[in-house]
Amino acid sequence: QVQLVESGGGLVQAGGSLRLSCAASGSIRSFNNMDWYRQAPGKQRELVASITSGGSTNYADSVKGRFAISRDNAKNTVYLQMSSLKPEDTAVYYCNAQGLTYGLHPFNSWGQGTQVTVSS
Repeated sequence: QVQLVESGGGLVQAGGSLRLSCAASGSIRSFNNMDWYRQAPGKQRELVASITSGGSTNYADSVKGRFAISRDNAKNTVYLQMSSLKPEDTAVYYCNAQGLTYGLHPFNSWGQGTQVTVSS
């Protein structure tokens, strides 16, 4: 079983920055993609950013140029650096990771979410 724990959320003024972290633990042989999603009240969960095992990244149009995703494979951790935050970035942010356990079972795990609130 693979567990993901997010941290780093909070309240910030518009224009400010936050850095989210997501640490994975468990019987992890390898990761494929690691992703950040967000869900605002009354809206569907949306993909914000993703990073492959090789380090290729992809971003939602709404965050391009403002957010940066990175990963530390040695620490089984993925980060989301968020800058120039806007009130519309307010949401619960979730980490998602896919990969293989040492038992060669595929996993697709979610964190519990961390709240990001941007005030105007």
